[in-house]
Amino acid sequence: MNFIIGLITVIACTVGGYTFEGGHLEVLMKAAPLELVIMGGTIAGGFIIANPKVVLGRTMGSLKILFKKQRYNKASYIELLCMQYMIFKLAKTKGLLSLEQHIENPHESSIFKQFPGFQSDHHAVDFFCDYLRLVTLGSDKPYELEALMDEEIEVHHSETAAVVTAVQTIADSLPAIGIVAAVLGVIHTMGSISEPPEVLGRLIAGALVGTFMGVWLAYGFIGPVSSSLKQLLEAEAKYFQCLKIGLLAHLQGFAPSISIEYARKTLLTDVRPTFTEVEEATQALPAPTA
Repeated sequence: MNFIIGLITVIACTVGGYTFEGGHLEVLMKAAPLELVIMGGTIAGGFIIANPKVVLGRTMGSLKILFKKQRYNKASYIELLCMQYMIFKLAKTKGLLSLEQHIENPHESSIFKQFPGFQSDHHAVDFFCDYLRLVTLGSDKPYELEALMDEEIEVHHSETAAVVTAVQTIADSLPAIGIVAAVLGVIHTMGSISEPPEVLGRLIAGALVGTFMGVWLAYGFIGPVSSSLKQLLEAEAKYFQCLKIGLLAHLQGFAPSISIEYARKTLLTDVRPTFTEVEEATQALPAPTA
């Protein structure tokens, strides 16, 4: 929602301010499509040249999340902490082997089905279940697992960072590409130097639209998109961090309520539920069953 509001604000204020100061909107409307063809084609070609296929696909997929409701909020973290509480409690009361049916087939798990937000995030489900599986197989040394988790989270971070870098590169190059479009417009204008002043004026104005479009798109759209993507992808990494800390606390022998308190403390303050909120939510949970 914030993304859409921001887009509308940028467009409305720019076009509105230009119109109110007496600008001729028809000049922009006529020149902008041609400038966008030149600039868009150059950007698209450069983007394809600069990035491997996997980054292209991830970038297109990541752009979709800008239009979706913020996923990682206080409610989603309460759900995540409650899920961990039930898993840890089941392991404490009935043993590690009781987790096998849940981690081997998480989409049919009676526990995970109670937490649809977590269950729908297949990356988080795979991350959590993979490490629970290692624990059931006997790899229960917290420090060794922590190093492995950190490495996996770092791999995930590097993949998402490549997407942010690709988008930011577009923003950085747009002003220069806008100048290229403007220069082409000037070349076209110089080829019509014998035309009367009113015609030359419109041609020059049209050429300058390229410079305007390059700077405007870079700092009004693509740059903010890169920043927004970075924040959203970092929020996803924090979700994994919460899973990691809770699991490590459990492996060190803490009670389920203490393990999820360790996990809760790692969250950012704007999405961190209070101790009381988590306690009330866990007390309302049904008893975990194998």
